[in-house]
Amino acid sequence: MPHKLPDPQYVKENYQYMTLSKELEENIYIFQVLLKGNNDIVFRQISIGDKKAKAFLLYVDGMVDKLLITRDILEPIMIETRKLNKIIYTNDQLFNYINECFITISEVNVKDKIGDIIDDLLSGETILLIDGVEKALIISTKGWEGRNIAESTTESYVRGPKESFVETLRINTSMLRRRIKHPDFVIENIKIGKYSKTDVSIAYVKSIADDTVVQEVKKRLKKVQIDGVIDSGYLEEFIEDNPFSPFPQIAHSEKPDKVTAEILEGKVAILVDGSPFALTVPAVFVQFFQAAEDYYERYFLSSALRILRIAAMVIALLFPSIYIAETTFHQEMIPTQLAISIAAQREGVPFPALLEALFMEITFEILREAGIRLPMQVGQAVSIVGGLVVGQAAVQAGLVSPAMVIVVAMTGIASFSIPAYNGAITFRLLRFIIMIAAGTLGFFGIIMVVMMILVHMASLESFGVPYLSPLTPSRTQELSDVLMRIPWWAKILRPKTIQRKNIVRQEDKRG
Repeated sequence: MPHKLPDPQYVKENYQYMTLSKELEENIYIFQVLLKGNNDIVFRQISIGDKKAKAFLLYVDGMVDKLLITRDILEPIMIETRKLNKIIYTNDQLFNYINECFITISEVNVKDKIGDIIDDLLSGETILLIDGVEKALIISTKGWEGRNIAESTTESYVRGPKESFVETLRINTSMLRRRIKHPDFVIENIKIGKYSKTDVSIAYVKSIADDTVVQEVKKRLKKVQIDGVIDSGYLEEFIEDNPFSPFPQIAHSEKPDKVTAEILEGKVAILVDGSPFALTVPAVFVQFFQAAEDYYERYFLSSALRILRIAAMVIALLFPSIYIAETTFHQEMIPTQLAISIAAQREGVPFPALLEALFMEITFEILREAGIRLPMQVGQAVSIVGGLVVGQAAVQAGLVSPAMVIVVAMTGIASFSIPAYNGAITFRLLRFIIMIAAGTLGFFGIIMVVMMILVHMASLESFGVPYLSPLTPSRTQELSDVLMRIPWWAKILRPKTIQRKNIVRQEDKRG
């Protein structure tokens, strides 16, 4: 009597909870129902040994290394197993012998849940089913094409490692593992996404990272319910503390050396398959104007550059607003000769300073965005030539004054010096709010908005860590790495704001 096959609709609705049957025909039927219409799924029926035991092979074309399948799976189990027929009598014994003696691939797992097997199949594994056995061999044969490790296009160093993360998760975790060769370095994996089932890795050093932060990261990630995770930016919005704040509360980087340094300070890294950007938590405000290169150059040079970078940050945020306030409300604060020069330039300009500045800033932002979105060669030409042509034409047409062009150009150049792209965007947005306040209330408006921003920043936290630390709450020991950088031989302790488990970074042997 033929075996009754389950209803297709029942299979589609309940396959996650179903287990394999002893009947190979039923197992094949279930996979064919679930994968119907997928032309890239290869179904290969084979016979094992002289007894012609039935077996079935499944894999996704394009996601596997076919040479591995031919050389290390098909050839051994179709040819070499003929030697076993005199001593192997049951299919269960045959299954175990194939697993232990004939599959020459290093990573092989045994599973019986159909949902787990489907996930592995669609992740690039090869599935081997044998008639009469309620288990499947999950054989690691992943072999798709990917981008080679190359220099970062978003974080450039003069001195320091050049390699950056790629879109393959295991390559990214291996780059971290190569830098942290300690058994306490842990990489845990979870899957997120109802349909994408994206692999996400959590990396930390368990003897350094705060257990509370690690558990909070896992808790927030497990709560994420979404159809698919395409990039780490998806997760960033789900797990940040205050999603309505303009300030980034999670840092990201595509540089493995930078992520490694943060892990060794007690932070937790989150890597997503398909994304070259790793997230690190907790994040504090001061780190967004610190460059990894600061720690590769000598400390007094790095300190000078960091101070210059902080000054550039202030210019990018406040320079246009100060110009608007002084030319509109506080002309007495401008030196006489400069005031006369600015007044002469603005004599034929028909707009107030606020509208003039808004026009130029918006034009500059459009040019910058166009330069990013266009192909590289065209984009650079649009950014440079477009800025020169528009600025010169606007001045000659009498729409803006030459002084305003200088102010906007200085502001744009200063914003490029902020190392963190997400931090730079925040300052670009806040600049417009402060400009409007300066154009309506003068310096009082600037001070009022800046105070509101500082109060908001003081209220933020990132995974339990105050956003403005170590500035407030103030930690004297950690302030040595904010405005300036002390030499490496003096960095005895790790930041207490990040973790309190393992404070000592290195022994003080100077005495």
